[in-house]
Amino acid sequence: MATTADIRNGLVINFNGELVRIIEFQHLKYGRGGARVWTKFKKIKTGQVIENTFRSGERIEIVRLEAREMQYLYRDGDNLVFMNTENFEQIVIPADTLGDNVHFIKENETVKVMFQDETPVDVEIPVFVNLKIVETEPGIKGDTVTGATKPAVLETGFTLQVPLFLNVGDVIRVDTRTGEYCERIK
Repeated sequence: MATTADIRNGLVINFNGELVRIIEFQHLKYGRGGARVWTKFKKIKTGQVIENTFRSGERIEIVRLEAREMQYLYRDGDNLVFMNTENFEQIVIPADTLGDNVHFIKENETVKVMFQDETPVDVEIPVFVNLKIVETEPGIKGDTVTGATKPAVLETGFTLQVPLFLNVGDVIRVDTRTGEYCERIK
């Protein structure tokens, strides 16, 4: 079993019976007390970010995940259908298993599906994705200074706030960590 000395960014551990990915950590040493390891991690199933402080040397359970290249085919109700690109085997993953990542995956896109044993637990997607706007109010030409925003629906069905000058058909870059607009792609 591992200890807190093995903690690093991106590591997946079992914390209170749930799989969490470490986002950030810091070793802390106080004057007379023992050392501590402060961690910030994200629950894989829900996407909730939480913080915890471990005593130095405390045992942790590292979870090994296997990544497999899979192609996202289509959505079937509350499930997503993926196909293994090597043997063409299809699997069905409930949308709630993948959390907010489902908003940023386009059909026929290849992603890495993370498996614990033979159970899919997460999808690894890029930090930035390019998505097309399919529904929004008409843009106002030249209105780039005010910083005002309007809602826009993307091709995946996700709704976010975008600047007023964007129109239907524009392709934008979205930060998948925050779900926010970054820039327009020309």
